[in-house]
Amino acid sequence: MKTVAKELSIGELARKLEMSQRTIRYYEEIGLLNSIKRVEGGRRIYTDVDLRRLKLIKRLKIMGMTLSEMQELEAMWTIEKSNDKVLGRLLELMGNQLRRLDDRIADLNILRNEIVEYQKRIQSKIAQ
Repeated sequence: MKTVAKELSIGELARKLEMSQRTIRYYEEIGLLNSIKRVEGGRRIYTDVDLRRLKLIKRLKIMGMTLSEMQELEAMWTIEKSNDKVLGRLLELMGNQLRRLDDRIADLNILRNEIVEYQKRIQSKIAQ
């Protein structure tokens, strides 16, 4: 028995993802979302595949991946049709992001320590 994919309007999709319709259209324009179907009148119809793709894009953005990096992965998939290559590159990009986060965390810890030290100096001046 074949299951029929549920069709969603752009409004339904936007609500489910807490994402603007303009953002969804933009992802389509830049090639991150390319399975869009149109019905009579040119209205876009989205499926569960599109929903999953947008959830992935949203998750990758939260993890700090840029849209150009996502476009690179999409282009790799289009050319190679290989999960191994795409996932290998994704691991590399995530590793780079982790290094940037670690550097940022180290910088924030230094800043935090400087603020604490400055507070102590100010408190000692006030106490005099």
